[in-house]
This record gives sequence, structure tokens and C-alpha cells, in this order.
Amino acid sequence: MGGIPDPPGRYGLFPLIATPNPRFGSTTGPGNPPPRDEESLLPTAPSGPGRPEELLTVARDSDLAPPARAYFDSGHLKYLFFVIVMSLYFLIITANVLLIVVICVNRSLHEPMYMFLCSLFVNELYGSTGLFPLLLLQILSDVHTVSAPLCFLQIFCVHTYGTAELANLAVMSYDRYLAICFPLQYHTRMSPCKVSMLIVLTWFSSFLVITVLISLSAPLQLCGNIINKVYCDNYSIVKLACSDTTVNNIYGLISSPLVILCPVSLILYTYMRILKICFSGSKHTRQKAVSTCTPHLASLLNFSFGCFFEILQSRFNMNSVPSMLRIFLSLYFLTCQPVFNPLMYGLTLSKISLTCKKLLCADM
Repeated sequence: MGGIPDPPGRYGLFPLIATPNPRFGSTTGPGNPPPRDEESLLPTAPSGPGRPEELLTVARDSDLAPPARAYFDSGHLKYLFFVIVMSLYFLIITANVLLIVVICVNRSLHEPMYMFLCSLFVNELYGSTGLFPLLLLQILSDVHTVSAPLCFLQIFCVHTYGTAELANLAVMSYDRYLAICFPLQYHTRMSPCKVSMLIVLTWFSSFLVITVLISLSAPLQLCGNIINKVYCDNYSIVKLACSDTTVNNIYGLISSPLVILCPVSLILYTYMRILKICFSGSKHTRQKAVSTCTPHLASLLNFSFGCFFEILQSRFNMNSVPSMLRIFLSLYFLTCQPVFNPLMYGLTLSKISLTCKKLLCADM
């Protein structure tokens, strides 16, 4: 497998190591030790079908590009893992598509809050589709290989999902702020034109930021071919680069405040104003704030937890954390958030839950 003498075996999910690939550049350079014999760079493990680890190789055209040691020996359990992951993906698709259809078909739900929710559910479908198909293929595959174009496509999907998710949550907090703090002017300030503009801005800005990010990472010359992840992400690719990454670092310093600090600042500001109104307002205002802001806050905290651990795992050595726990938490914001949001909003918002019950009862 491109100079890596690694026979196919039966493996499930696990984290990865790095190995140099001469077709993508040498690991020798400032701060890098001279390359050793290729066999000494491979994980030490007994040979044959019982060995515990295998390399996931990412191929670029006819050459090898970043592989990943993301698999442990699961034997026939890989079929059980496949069924579990496939069931989770089916649940995500069913729950999100159901709520999108309910919102689009029911005219009483054609309000700003539900339009933003519809955008959020579309993003859940988009993000999970960027992860699950490739993950399902890798679970069943004996030779864990993915092409570099597919790897960069997954990077694009995962990063735009995360960016759009935070932007959607920020726009929803702004919508709740107007609804609670300016109830009489709400429909004037949140007109259909403004709703459309905010949704387009959310998606366009996310795609633009990540398109530039990918255009800077794709030309990099890589010295290794193993990604320390279950899925492809931009930071893992940049860490493998032996060419100059100054432009990538500068762009990261500029784009990060726009992608993270701006939405978070807007969310903090709107909730401070909402809390102020709740303490000084009527009981009805407090009830309205609790009923509409609780699912939004729960979604925001759930997403923040997943992103926090993902950033922590990317930047620091997490070898002391059990491998299965690392895998679960690294996939948390891509797997649990798409399930959590439709269930949370579908069960807590009375208009949506009643419409879903009527729809399901009518079919029965």
C-alpha cells in the first residue's frame, strides 16, 4: 500500500499516527529529525490477521497522501458497529426531514423563528451527510483508503457545518431578542425580507470562509500520510505540511474572530438583554422567554461542549484519555447535535409537536 507493508485485516474505529511519504515531501528539515528506515516508522505490532492496528490511507490521484491509524481489531463486530452507525444516520435523516417538511407545509409555522429552525435542520442534514457515508464505508472496508479530493470534500463539509451551526444559533438568539424585548415591533423589525437575508448571509459567509481555507490548504506539500483523526479535518492536514504555512496561520488568526467571536458576542449580548427584560418584565414575558429560549440554550451548550473537546483534542496530547472516549467525543458535535436539535425543538415547541402529532395520526 504505497510502500507501507500492511496486509488488510478486520478493524473498527481508533486514533492515528504519522509516517513520512517521499512523494509528498521529506520530513527532514528545521526541527525535524532525519528520516529513519521506513519499517521503524510503522507501529510495532505482531504480523498477521490478529494485529491490533491498521493505517487508513488517503490517496491523492495516483500518489499517497495523508493516512490515519483510526482502527482497532473488531472482527465481526464491525457489522454491529455498521448497523449502529447506520441506524443513527437514519434517525438523523428521518427526524430532520420530518421537521423540515412540517415547517414548510404548515402555513401557521411560516414565522421567522421556524424559518431559522428550518435552516438549522438543513444544516444538521448537511453536516451528518459530510461524515456518515465515508465513516460507514471505512467501518466495513478492509483497506482503509480515501482519496485526497474526498478528504478535502469532507473537510469542507465538516467545517462549513460547524461555521453555519454557530451562525444559525447566533441569528436565532437575535430573533428571540427582538421577539421578547420588542414584541410590538417584532414583525416590523423581522420582516420576511430580513429573514431571507439573514439565512442567506449565514450560509454564504460560512461557505466563503471555508472555501478560502481549503484553497490555502489544498496546495500544501505534505510530509506525512497519517491523520490523527477518525475523519479528515483542516488542522490535521496543516500539521502534516512541510511547506510554509504562514499564510494559513495568518488567515486562521483573521477568520477565527469572525467565525467564533462575532456570533458568540451577539449571543451573549442578546441573552444579557433578555435576562434584563425577564427580571423587570411581567410573568407572561418570563414564560415566553423560558419556553422559547430553553431549547436554544440547550442546543448552544450541547454544540459548545462538542466543539470544546474537539478543539482541545486537536491542540493537546490526549493520550491519557481512553481511546474509545476520545473517538466518541471527537465525533460528538457531528453525531449528537443533529439528533439533539430536532428532538429538543420537536418536543419542547408546542406548535411543532402538535403539528407532528396531527401528521402522524393522520397517516395512521
